[in-house]
Amino acid sequence: MELDALGKVANEFSSQGASLVAISPQAVMFNRAMQEEKNLTFEMLSDPGNKIAESYGLKYQMPEDLIKVYSRFGINIPEHNGDDSWTLPLPARLIIDPDRNIVDAEIGVDYTVRPEPMDTLEKLKAFMGR
Repeated sequence: MELDALGKVANEFSSQGASLVAISPQAVMFNRAMQEEKNLTFEMLSDPGNKIAESYGLKYQMPEDLIKVYSRFGINIPEHNGDDSWTLPLPARLIIDPDRNIVDAEIGVDYTVRPEPMDTLEKLKAFMGR
């Protein structure tokens, strides 16, 4: 759902001179399939082992009881991520300036609650003085 919502406003980010990029621990083949399925025009990068997420303090080790629930539903996180860990990134949306400084961050501990893309776009415009 979040990717769909971002896909609808991707051109507006581009018109502001910004790059919209999604980063996922999923293997490249899963990211490509998602891009094609949803007809996304922005990049989806793969973060093997959640190394980028970990560098930002966003790597989450799934507890054993949650792993069991996912397994019962046939959801195999290690298979999709291409490693043997049951880790996920916390959902986050960052605005990073050209000098690689984070100028805005929205990080959620509840993966079902995500910021509205238009709110992020407004923050980007404010940062850029538009």
